[in-house]
Amino acid sequence: MHIHILGICGTFMGGLAALAREAGHRVTGCDAGVYPPMSDQLRALGIDLIEGFGVEQLALKPDMFVVGNVVSRARLADGTAKFPLMEAILDAGAPYTSGPQWLSEHVLQGRHVLAVAGTHGKTTTTAMLSWILHSAGLEPGFLVGGVPLNFGVSARLGAPTRPALPGSLPPEVAAAAGADPAKQPASTPVFVIEADEYDTAFFDKRSKFVHYRPRTAVLNNLEFDHADIFDDLAAIERQFHHLLRTVPGTGRVVVNGLEESLARVLHQGCWSETRSFGAAVSDFSAVGEPHDFEVLLQGKPVAHVRWGLSGVHNQLNALAAIAAADHVGVSPAQAAQALASFENVKRRMEVRAQIALPGTASSTPVTIYDDFAHHPTAIRTTVNGLRRSVGQARILAVFEPRSNTMKLGAMKAQLPWSLEEADLAFCHSGGLGWDAAAALASMGERAHVADSVEGVIAQVLAQVQPGDHILCMSNGGFGGIHQKLALALQAA
Repeated sequence: MHIHILGICGTFMGGLAALAREAGHRVTGCDAGVYPPMSDQLRALGIDLIEGFGVEQLALKPDMFVVGNVVSRARLADGTAKFPLMEAILDAGAPYTSGPQWLSEHVLQGRHVLAVAGTHGKTTTTAMLSWILHSAGLEPGFLVGGVPLNFGVSARLGAPTRPALPGSLPPEVAAAAGADPAKQPASTPVFVIEADEYDTAFFDKRSKFVHYRPRTAVLNNLEFDHADIFDDLAAIERQFHHLLRTVPGTGRVVVNGLEESLARVLHQGCWSETRSFGAAVSDFSAVGEPHDFEVLLQGKPVAHVRWGLSGVHNQLNALAAIAAADHVGVSPAQAAQALASFENVKRRMEVRAQIALPGTASSTPVTIYDDFAHHPTAIRTTVNGLRRSVGQARILAVFEPRSNTMKLGAMKAQLPWSLEEADLAFCHSGGLGWDAAAALASMGERAHVADSVEGVIAQVLAQVQPGDHILCMSNGGFGGIHQKLALALQAA
């Protein structure tokens, strides 16, 4: 099959492209304004990328156009279509479908799907769970909304059948021994997927995750986001409940026991086994620091995690992954052992440069990080994780409110709260329809605002000191600020 993907450089669609290519399909695609890491991954796979959404692509005549949710029926100021290729597809009656629908029909059928949903931590937890199952020998397929450093790719098909776990009995041996077949790992292959609540496509406004039909569903957390498509938190809670409706009675729902919003989702009805994590009274809980902690199952120690990650949010992500892996026969102890070698995902507290400032007496370098945080809660937990790691060293938080929710200003009042543990904050305000300086006014002289990347860099250069930690946060390319900052610091 030849598929042509509209919006191929998005994290989800890029992963889908990789899976389709691995499955033997011919894959081409188009997008605009592409940036790493997905563009690098696609080129490495030999997938042809076309810049823009021109009508001439209709001549490719693929078997199916797969449409990403970046595509809309929007019109430009001059009345022309923003996505002329989509208009041509509709006019020609050419076959098209959404990415989640294609994935459901061509990849997920016949697999034990483990879906990781939540406002925050989806990508990291999906990567953790994939690594745990891989380390246990299950050869999972996965689709992660980023590039896990342990794998180097965002997606793979995995084994067509599930390899037997050590210590499990072959079905005929188990039956002869009188073992309960319900407690024996099934032979169904496993697939781990990041389950996004954002809408599927312009022609399918359901959340992506309703297409995945998981047998194991992780509800990591839930708060208001995506103000461009959801009116309020209750609307998102309804979508999460739609996900619960698709989990079979023999499935498992892994739920954050600290979240009132998720308690409301469960209260609407749950027909599957539930396992909670996070709270002291949850099924899975933790005792200790986020980088070194005991895992408790119903109050009893069952594993110990000692790893390179920091932050309470990552400790909770780990508990969620451990509880999900347990559902497919991987013990908490096995899972904890795998997490010791977990390397996180690109753009998750990724160190991009360490530079000794020229002309200063100190040799302590300035460290530049890249992180995907963009929602105020994610910004706060990311800064907190770095604070726990660097102690009293100065943190310079550099961020752009780039997501649709942040551009609308729906959460601007939370920004000072999200930056409490940063010593200084630098906001790129270009393209915003609200006053970033006013929103950050309560931070006083700690906050700086500029309407260009160059302006932000100039402000940072005026404040930076040896030993500072510069934390750059955005869900986009941020104008290549990481490299530009590094070059500017070297030349300072």
